Amino acid sequence: MDIKLTREKIEQIVITARKEVKKANLSQVDLVEADLNGIDLNGVDLSQSDLRKANLRQANLVETELFWTNLSEADLSGANLRGAKLRGAKLFMANLSEADLGEAGLVWADLRQANLNKADLREANLRGADLRQANLTDAILPENWQEVVRSY
Repeated sequence: MDIKLTREKIEQIVITARKEVKKANLSQVDLVEADLNGIDLNGVDLSQSDLRKANLRQANLVETELFWTNLSEADLSGANLRGAKLRGAKLFMANLSEADLGEAGLVWADLRQANLNKADLREANLRGADLRQANLTDAILPENWQEVVRSY
């Protein structure tokens, strides 16, 4: 992960890709502690990127690809992650309070100690997810979530 991008460069890449009717590829980028509050990354590929401690409050991450992405300690409060692909994502101690994770793919995601207070996980795929010590207060969870998670 040698690539370090500014918010302005990220937005420029996304706008250019959308004009060309293709998906913006920001996989394997270093966005540690980046301030991306409210950014629109709908459908962008951020797979295997490092977003530790990033500010993604109120971000639009609908159908974003976040396969094996490190989001540990990131602030995703109020973010829209509906339909996002988070297979194997590391969300250790992430703040997902009031986030929309409906229909998100969280297969094998690490959600240990994550704050999911009032998060909406309706229809999310939590197969193999690790939810040990996660705050699930007032979270809306799929019907069978306790049967499919790895640890709670």
